[in-house]
Amino acid sequence: MQKRRIAIGAAVLAGAVVLAACGSDDKGDEKAPSSAASSTTTAGTSDASSPADTDGKAPASSVDWPAPTDAATRVKAAGLPMLGAEGQVLHIHSHLDVFVDGKAVTVPADIGIDLVKQQISPLHTHDTSGVVHIESPVKADFTLGQFMTEWNVPFGKDTLGTFKSGDGKELHVYVNGTEQTGDPASLKLGAHDEIAVVYGTPAEKVQVPSEYEWPEGL
Repeated sequence: MQKRRIAIGAAVLAGAVVLAACGSDDKGDEKAPSSAASSTTTAGTSDASSPADTDGKAPASSVDWPAPTDAATRVKAAGLPMLGAEGQVLHIHSHLDVFVDGKAVTVPADIGIDLVKQQISPLHTHDTSGVVHIESPVKADFTLGQFMTEWNVPFGKDTLGTFKSGDGKELHVYVNGTEQTGDPASLKLGAHDEIAVVYGTPAEKVQVPSEYEWPEGL
């Protein structure tokens, strides 16, 4: 997969990354950033339908959580720096699926990317495939909570965006088909992990994916 780099020059750290060390291997080429979506100050819902889910797991949800236009503010809130180019010391990918009330929610393009200033977080998306790119100039742990913070979608044990557990609604998080316990925000993003966040009632059946069909080069 051909990679178009953000043409900004040498990578510049906007702040220190204070994270636990972890080891991983380089995983291939990237896609170029696409146009940024409109901003929201808090995650919410919209009457407009999201793009159709292409994996056949569920119809697309009417929930619309776009990528914030002020990427740098959200990246800072996640405790991460903005860089002048993708880091290569740690270079892995995870895949994220989000389901609300039995329907797939689109993970937007350009989370963690400032197209105007040509800066990028070590944790970002390039398209709406759900692939989360972890490209850091240092080896460190990156979490699902950091990514959701960059996305501006509140997230925790009982919270997904504007939705809360209770009254028959439940929030479950799976990694490679196995349900996780504890605080999902602290979940470490691992190489080629398939992560599914599922909110709704038990009656709203979702085929929880256990793996993602990775394109060549990722």
